[in-house]
Amino acid sequence: MASLPLEVADIFRACGPDWRKARAGTLNLGQLKAMSAIERCRSAELGGHVLRCERCAQVQIAYNSCRNRHCPKCQTSAAHRWLDARQADLLPVDYYHVVFTLPAPISAIAYQNKAIVYGVLFKAAAETLLTIARDNRHLGARIGVTMVLHTWGSALTHHPHVHCIVPGGGLAMEGSRWQACKPGFFLPVRVLSRLFRRLFLTQLTSAYHSGALRFFGCHQELNEASAFAAWLKPTYQQDWVVYAKRPFAGPKAVLAYLSRYTHRVAIANSRLIAFDEHGVTFKWKDYRQQGRTRHKTMTLATDEFIRRFLLHVLPHGFHRIRHYGLLANGGRTENLTQARRLLGVEQQAQTDESADAIVSDQRSPFTCPTCGGPMIVIEVFTHHHLPRGPPRLAA
Repeated sequence: MASLPLEVADIFRACGPDWRKARAGTLNLGQLKAMSAIERCRSAELGGHVLRCERCAQVQIAYNSCRNRHCPKCQTSAAHRWLDARQADLLPVDYYHVVFTLPAPISAIAYQNKAIVYGVLFKAAAETLLTIARDNRHLGARIGVTMVLHTWGSALTHHPHVHCIVPGGGLAMEGSRWQACKPGFFLPVRVLSRLFRRLFLTQLTSAYHSGALRFFGCHQELNEASAFAAWLKPTYQQDWVVYAKRPFAGPKAVLAYLSRYTHRVAIANSRLIAFDEHGVTFKWKDYRQQGRTRHKTMTLATDEFIRRFLLHVLPHGFHRIRHYGLLANGGRTENLTQARRLLGVEQQAQTDESADAIVSDQRSPFTCPTCGGPMIVIEVFTHHHLPRGPPRLAA
């Protein structure tokens, strides 16, 4: 019989209790909750339900998900629900992908001040895009931006950056027409990089002087204002990485990309290879290499693997997906309606939305793994209780 695929939950269940005990008092509540949720996800501890297929009568037990946003098993369904809601926001224009990355020195202090520094990253990146796009020397339009925060590199290192999905154009400043960008070119990366650096450092300095930042361990000396200013000074001279990719190949490609990025966690279970006395072996990409040599494997001691995974647990209530400009929640519907009218696609958009709504209403939340038919819930059981066996047939 083939063995079950390796999961992060397997590693946490095997080594988590001893790992937490050895580090008692050093983990925050969010990290402890994430570990506990991942360990119990889709197990009898969370309860579940019994399903029966309406076509072939197959019975299946399904345990409840933990729904923790750091759990590799729970994010696929969450991404699908989110994407269903985003389909209505797509416009029939080219979409661009822009990435804003923090330099290594800033990343080092971001871990101790996650909510503040990640929030500044969002704000500075959004303000950069909106400001340059409004400039008549570039686009001269109001644009919309969807941003997704990632805090990891492929090797689970701390590497905060935001992925931005931006329509290739916007509403002209006078609001009477759609202003498209040049084909294959959105905004100048060098200009974006310099404004992003200035805005981020200005806002970070303001946060420091307001007393919002705290430093511990090897960075404790930065609590002194003079030391912080001296430490920050070199970052004004270095180039900050802003990367713009080619436009996506149509709206479907945008959704496919978003489905991979919006609800991604630090490492997917599919990247895990082995868990043994040597540690945890997993696949990773070395982006400094090209071609097939980019794909490599890495083995970390189990303690180090768990430590790196927990680096990326976000503060409670922190939103890692945000919308700005035309897509901001306050005026999204009105702005998209106006954009579709100017693009001449208002009626088609309404038709597509109606079709999506019908498909969504008819979709069964559970499907049979054997015949693909809809499955219904015939029994619900609470945590720590096992479902009763199927009734015996009369002799």
